[in-house]
Amino acid sequence: MNLLSTLLAILALAGPPPPVSADPPPASPASPASPASPGPRPGSGMWPLEDTDVVRGFDGPETPWDAAHRGADLAGRPGQVVRSALAGTVAFAGVIAGRGVVSVDHGGYRTTYEPVVAQVATGQPVERGQLLGLLEVAGTHCPPAACLHWGLRVGEEYRDPLLLIGARNVRLLPLGGTG
Repeated sequence: MNLLSTLLAILALAGPPPPVSADPPPASPASPASPASPGPRPGSGMWPLEDTDVVRGFDGPETPWDAAHRGADLAGRPGQVVRSALAGTVAFAGVIAGRGVVSVDHGGYRTTYEPVVAQVATGQPVERGQLLGLLEVAGTHCPPAACLHWGLRVGEEYRDPLLLIGARNVRLLPLGGTG
């Protein structure tokens, strides 16, 4: 028997690890399975940038810890106005890891916008289409061009933000190109 077969045989005999607790953890009211947070209605939102194209679409993780692209990148210009896709309350407006971020809570789900120079404050109510900030190049992951990374989270689960606008036919463009 080779080494791999021996290790597999030992693991099979050992069986699964014992459970840490016999009781399941209590459900959080904001958990994705919670009926109080079913998520946004498809098509209820609007584009956060005017005159934009999708540079890179959503490619969510299969498990919470997998590498993935947890949002959509929208082509833009430095200084371009970034608007809230839906009405809500600003949950965060500030800098994370050198990048300006605005996060808007919509009651059970959140949209995020980055890199943005915030023109709103945490706790501020915003309407659908209201100015959140200005797109910046610093911190973008679409260099040398500017792009907005737009995210959507329902509870702790990342979803495709393009569902907010009812997008079905997404046109992906090469970075720096107009296709």
